[in-house]
Order: sequence, then structure tokens, then C-alpha cells
Amino acid sequence: MINSKSFRGLLENLLFVWIGLSVILLIGGSNLVLPDWLKVFGRSHPLLLHFPIVLILFGVLFQWIPGIDKKKELKEFGELALLAGVNFAGVTVIAGLILAQEDYSGNTLDLHQYSGFGVFILGALFYFFRNLPKVYLKTSSLVLAVGITLTGHWGANLTHGEDFLLAPILQEEVPVLAINDAQVLEDVVMPILETKCVGCHKEGKIKGELRLDNLAGIQAGGKSGPFVVAGNLEESHMIKRMNLPLEHDDHMPPKNKAQLTEEEKKILISWVLAGAELDKKLIEMEPQSEFFQLASLKFDETDNYTFEEASASDIEDLNNFFRKVEPLYPGSPALVVSYFGIAAFDPASLKDLNDINQQVIQLNLNKMPLEGADLSILQNFENLEELQASFSDLNADQIQSISQIPALKNLSLSGIKLSQESLEILSQMKDLRNLYLWETGLSEDQQEDLSNSLQYTNIDFGFDSRKVVYELNAPLVKSEKDMFGDSTLVEIKHPIKTVDIRYTLDGSEPDSINSPKYEDAFYVKKTAEIKARAFAEEWKGSPEASTLVFRAGNPPRDLRLLTQPNAIYFGKGNLTLIDQVKGKPNHTSGEWLGYQENNADFVITLADNQNPKEITISLLYNEGAYIFPPTQVEIWQGDGSDWTKVINERPTQPKSIQPTRFEALTYPLPETEFREIRVKLKRVTSLPPWHPGAGSKGWVFLDEVSLLE
Repeated sequence: MINSKSFRGLLENLLFVWIGLSVILLIGGSNLVLPDWLKVFGRSHPLLLHFPIVLILFGVLFQWIPGIDKKKELKEFGELALLAGVNFAGVTVIAGLILAQEDYSGNTLDLHQYSGFGVFILGALFYFFRNLPKVYLKTSSLVLAVGITLTGHWGANLTHGEDFLLAPILQEEVPVLAINDAQVLEDVVMPILETKCVGCHKEGKIKGELRLDNLAGIQAGGKSGPFVVAGNLEESHMIKRMNLPLEHDDHMPPKNKAQLTEEEKKILISWVLAGAELDKKLIEMEPQSEFFQLASLKFDETDNYTFEEASASDIEDLNNFFRKVEPLYPGSPALVVSYFGIAAFDPASLKDLNDINQQVIQLNLNKMPLEGADLSILQNFENLEELQASFSDLNADQIQSISQIPALKNLSLSGIKLSQESLEILSQMKDLRNLYLWETGLSEDQQEDLSNSLQYTNIDFGFDSRKVVYELNAPLVKSEKDMFGDSTLVEIKHPIKTVDIRYTLDGSEPDSINSPKYEDAFYVKKTAEIKARAFAEEWKGSPEASTLVFRAGNPPRDLRLLTQPNAIYFGKGNLTLIDQVKGKPNHTSGEWLGYQENNADFVITLADNQNPKEITISLLYNEGAYIFPPTQVEIWQGDGSDWTKVINERPTQPKSIQPTRFEALTYPLPETEFREIRVKLKRVTSLPPWHPGAGSKGWVFLDEVSLLE
């Protein structure tokens, strides 16, 4: 049992030291210049805080034990635990006040640090006045416990976000928002930032001088530069940071935090490319843009209709053999009206719909004889969103009446020869979401003028096959084995049997004249990058299809790595390069060696009587994952002590991000005596300016080395 008066006295005196230091930091900390080593101590605050919580509560608990005053040793143990806990509280408060000088501010910080200081002072008072009557001590212990709880709660809010403690029971079901009401920033971008970014960039915790919990902070950017730059991925620090490798110190979110999903990355990238809009509705964005296509999936494309239902008897009376009235979906108050039967149609029958004009949201008048019909009645249909009037002989006056329908969003006028006057009316219908104008006789200039007037409307002018040259599908290149011994059978297929298939075996792009014509399946006896395209008259040549077939060769006696690959991409170590197992087109499949910190450097020891004439190295390229060709390939021959450089080549570097692909680098070996081969592959030390991760280190990935005689 620890019962040293001198030790207890030391701890009691230290309390006054902690009180003095914490008061100085609390009052004048913002004016102090702290050394870096002291900042390291400040960052230990999250590690230290658990000790005072446990020890203080443990010491306070002893005050509630019946008859504790009569158990001297037990009482002294409890007092010593309380004294140690209060000392730890003092150290923790000082560390926290130092940490607060970094990127923290705001009301939550004030609540946390003042409540923490208050818990420390109350704990010290509780210790020094521990001999007061039990009724006072028990009341104080409850106050102390509540203070510890609140301090921890506000600290968790600083670190993990507001209401971190109570979030599980405060969650409410969020109704799906109608797409018409969705805001670009508030409803598409901010939910991503709030779950993955705002925890470290908000009031009370503004890391890197970047605040993302309000519009002003997003516009202002941070210490490193602008958060987003409209249309510019390279200058937008949000995009640059999230595209860095997970292991990179500047990657965001940090690797110990929840990462962005691929869908979230695509939304943020497409948002920047679409102009990084901050104050627009989603419906105002270009409908064909990738951002709109991705974001619109999150919202309900149907409105929540609040108007009253029409009476069942009215709907029943309106249904007949030339008109059908039905709900948009079962139970919906919204109605869809369709007319059919040209001979039976009477334009005056539109007046019959007056009794349900508040409930009709879609009206189908396609192919109805509307020439001369008074369509001004439709202006009373306040909730009519879609009107189909294709092939109905409308004139400019009737289109003018249609333009006055208050809620109209979708309009189909295909098959109507539109006059210039009608076009001018349509050009003023800025609220249209979709406009269908197939076979309307518009010239290219008229189409362009209307598109410029209705920039936020998806206008479908139909399809003119006379102006289109179709592109053929790419052929399918199949090999019997991706990695083979003597040979492998290659077959090239296309669904259109009459096309002309051309191919190459050297990695060059096939053309329709000079490249070999594919007639039948053929054998390949050496490593080859096979590329094929399909051609046909009056068709555009197909995209390129390719595959890599790799000849294994004879395995060497040994292969030893002089530099080590990254621990994450270690494969089978040195055996990865000679196990004659071809890697998959995925660098995380476990069949590749990945080098980033070091250049690849290894030595091959030949087997007895092995006399290779060429060496082939199998590589993976994927610029999107920072995997590039080596910047330099060096091959040396020797016997372990005397080396001769026989190959020194600089492979061509890409100028853009391309699809994931295999590559094989093949080099001849001089006909001289040698027992060992040394291979050095130098990785990109700084990614080029065009790359989203410009300036970062590149990777080299390899999986096989083949020696052929």
C-alpha cells in the first residue's frame, strides 16, 4: 500500500503548478509562441484524457462506500486515486489548451475547454475539502460526474461532429426530396462533405484554415489554395487531395477516416467539371451532363402532390371509348388523361375536363385533329406538367396558349411543321424540362438558335440517319492461354460476319489497308500484344480491341530482389517474377510487385546451360491508379562482380489517363558469356502536370520475367 506522506505532498503541490499553468494558457494562450516539442505534447491530449476520467470517478466512488471513514487504508487508497486523477486532469487540461492553439475555435471549443478546466478545479477542491460532511461531498461528486460527462460530450463533438454521442437515437428518417426542389450544393454536394470532410473543417476545428460547414468557407478555400475551381480539376485542391494515393500524407480524407466511395468521387469530379455551381437548383443543370445524371438518381422524379383527389364519380363519368382517365399510380390524386380514336374526337370534349382540371398532370393528345381548336382552356390546368400533342397540326396561336400553362415541364410537338413565329414562342418557355421536336422541319440553324435560347431544356430533335455513319463494335480477341510455353491459339470474332478484321502483333494500331487480314485462328509463338479492329463499307472502323499473350520461357535458377516492393503489393516476393502465373488486370489481385518508394532492382541467376537470347518483362499500366511505365530500363550482364550495361532505354510516357492494360518490354541479349542478369526499372519520381496527382510519386508494377533462347 502506497502511504508515503512525501509522495502525497508532491502530488498536492503539483496541483497548484497545473492550476497556474492552465490559468496562464486559458487567459493568454493565443498570444504565446509555443515550441514544436510542446505542440507534440499538446497532441497527446486525446491519449491522456482517459486517465483522469477513470481515476477521478474511481476516487469519487469511494465517498459512497458505507463506513469508509472507519476503513483507514481503503479510504487512503481512494484519496490517493482521486489525487492522482486530479493531477492527470491538470496535465490533460494543459495539453488540451496547447492543442487548442492549432486549428480549433468556436463555441464548442469554449464549452469543452472551460468545462474541462472546471472539472479540474472542482476535482482539486473535492480533494482538499474531502473531510466535509458526507452530504456536501455526495452532492459535489454528482456535479463532478455530470461535468466529466458534458466535457467528454463537447470534446467528442469537436472530434467527430455535432451530437456525436446522441446521433444514433436522434436520427430521423429523411424524406426523399423531389428533384424539382433539390439544390446542387445543399442537397447533392454538402451531404458528401458533411459525412467525409466537415468533421475536420468546421467551426471549432478548422484544419488547414479550411472551413466547409458554410458557403463562405467553401468559397474562401484554405491555406493550400482554393477548395474548388470551376471546370479545373488540377487547381481544385479537393480533387487533387482525394486522388492522391491512400498512403500519401496529403490524401483526404486521412486514411484512418471513412473514405469517399467511387460514386461520391464521380459526383464531386463531375460537379467541378460542370462549373462547381453553388447557388443553382439541380434541375437547372445541363440534363445530359454526367453530374446531373449521377445526382438525379438520389431524388424523387415525381412531385409530392398535395391537391385533393377528384371524386370517383367524376372520373367514372369521364371514361369512355375515346378517352381514358386514370391515377398516375394507385392511390395518387394526380390524374393522367389520354385521348384515342381520331374519328370520334371532338375538340369541345376538352371542356369536359374542367371538373378535374386541378388533378390532371399529364394530357395525351397525340395525333388528335386539333386544327383550329381553342386550347386556351388548358391554361386553367394549374398542375398540368406534361402535354403530348405530336402530329396534331397546331398553329402559332395554339402554341401561344400552350405556353401559358403554369406548371408545364414536358412538351411533345413532334411531326408538326413549326413556323418561325411558333419557334419564337417556344424560345420563351424557359421552364420546360424536356421538349420533343422530331420531324418538325427545322434547319440546323433553327435548332441551334432554339437550343441557345433554352439552355436548361433537354431538346430532342430526333434522329437523321442520313447524317450518321455508324461505328462498328470492337471485335473480341481470345487466346487459348494468356501465358504459354511453345505457342497459344488466338481467335478473333465479330458479331457481324461480313466485316473485315485487321490485326497486328507488335502493339501498333491496325488499319484497313496495311495490317494483316484475319482469316482464321492462328498460333502465336512469342510474347505479343495483339490488337484488332473491324472495318466495313459505309461504317466507321471499330474501336481497338487488344490482349497480351506472354511466352513463359525457361525459369532461371534464382531471382533475388535488391530493393523491396511496397509491403501492400508484395505478391509472393521474388517468386512473383518467375512463378509463370500471369497477373490479372487489377493491381490489388496479389499477383504483382508494386514499387513506389524504391526503383525495382533485381538479379537473375541463370540455370546450368541456360543461354537466353532475349528478356521480356511483363508490366501493368494504369495511370488513374498512378501506375506508369518505367522512366528508364537498364539491363546488365555479368558474373556477380563485373557488370556490363547492355540495355539503357527510356519507354514512352503517356500524355493522358488511359484504360488499364498489360505491357511487355522485350530486349535482345548479346551473345556473350554471362551467368547473371541485373534489371533496373526506374519509377516516375513526380507525376506530370496533367495528372490529378501531379507531383506525387508514380508506381511501377511487374509480375513476370521471361528468358527465351
